[in-house]
Amino acid sequence: MSDKDKYSAVRVTKVWRWADHLFSFRTERPDWFRFQAGQFARLGLPEAEDLPPSIWRAYSIVSGPYDDFLEYYSIVVPDGAFTSRLKDLQPGSTVFMERQNHGFLTLERFALQGDLFLLASGTGLAPFLSLLADPLTWDTFDRIVLVHSVRFQNELAYQQQIEGLAEDELFKESAHKLVYLPTITRQPSCYLRARIPQLIQTGELEQKSSIPLSKERSKFMLCGNPEMVQETRTALKDRGFVSARSSRPGEIATENYW
Repeated sequence: MSDKDKYSAVRVTKVWRWADHLFSFRTERPDWFRFQAGQFARLGLPEAEDLPPSIWRAYSIVSGPYDDFLEYYSIVVPDGAFTSRLKDLQPGSTVFMERQNHGFLTLERFALQGDLFLLASGTGLAPFLSLLADPLTWDTFDRIVLVHSVRFQNELAYQQQIEGLAEDELFKESAHKLVYLPTITRQPSCYLRARIPQLIQTGELEQKSSIPLSKERSKFMLCGNPEMVQETRTALKDRGFVSARSSRPGEIATENYW
């Protein structure tokens, strides 16, 4: 198989910004592309116009598996080879995507029952939005807790969309299951202030969600910067939870594409 058979060009259809360093964009969804909620795609850009793509990055998919578009959420890395160009895309621009889907941050990691805790920092929110766009997530779990930790309030991307699930025709009958807990770590606000590992260690996560952590019921998905993921995994392991492996059932799932 040649390299050209491994990827295709897709057209950008929409771009919008949340803050100077945060933006989202949508592309067409090719008929051949299938994925599970929580997975990521690999996107490519050429180093110069009219060249084949040579710079590739992994991007968790924001949109749900039944949406007719693909959506992504990105931070602008200063002087980054990829995002410094990606941020300038406009509707009609072209990006490239691999035909293969990727990733294991999916519901297949767990026994499908109990309570699901989605713990995200920054753009790590993306795969959890895809999970919340999948009816299977709502049908599977009794309660869903989404924690989104950011530094400043203007980084709370997708807040309106999340809070609007209660009015969404597809999800409003199940939206009562969701507890949404924004966390602002570097700015006074009406939201939680502590980082995610501290919320677990102090019991504040249980207090604010009104859901106890339990080996029998709790499942955890972690996505965000590596430091947060490592510290949160340690905090959970101190409570007796273990990572889910193909050879061993567990309660913690993470994604590794940093």
